[in-house]
Amino acid sequence: MHQVRVFLLDDHEIVRRGLRDLLESDPRIAVVGEAGTAAEARAGILAVRPDVAVLDGRLPDGSGVEVARDVRSADPRVRVLILTSYDDDEALFAAITAGASGYLLKQMRGDDLVDAVHRVAAGQSLLDPAVTARVLERLRGGGRPDRLASLTEQERRILAHIAEGMTNRQIAERLTLAEKTVKNHVSNLLGKLGLESRTQAAIFATKHVARAGR
Repeated sequence: MHQVRVFLLDDHEIVRRGLRDLLESDPRIAVVGEAGTAAEARAGILAVRPDVAVLDGRLPDGSGVEVARDVRSADPRVRVLILTSYDDDEALFAAITAGASGYLLKQMRGDDLVDAVHRVAAGQSLLDPAVTARVLERLRGGGRPDRLASLTEQERRILAHIAEGMTNRQIAERLTLAEKTVKNHVSNLLGKLGLESRTQAAIFATKHVARAGR
């Protein structure tokens, strides 16, 4: 019997234990790793190469979407489910552009999560086709006003500093923010702009936001 190999990311240990018990109640699923931070998850997922990674949406040191983007960039074979408490359109947009196969709310029934893991492992998408279509249209349109309009003023300032080649630490010092806060802003703005890296963001900013946020 083939088992679906799953990796769990949630910053609450008790939640991870509950998810492990729930998923492994199905003998066709094996939890092969878990983590409580984004940094641990990146290393752990790439070490064990699971079939499906179930990632918490928000974490103390980043987000599940950010982890999804990094992991799928390194290994597109890893399927991702974002499991979150927040029904947020922008987070959903970011999840889709990061390559997630599903964006699920923690209020869902346990049996539905087990089913979702199997479906995603089989290559299916759990994303609403209408929502996905809107996201793809938003990306294809690539219209500068639409994409920039989705950024907050703080994200625009950070984007301008990325274009200057500044690191997260340098941006944090310039804007008097915590470095972790800047990192979260960078992840969010990449998702909103449909970009995958700081380099792409710098190129985008150079073309479209000359001296933005100054």
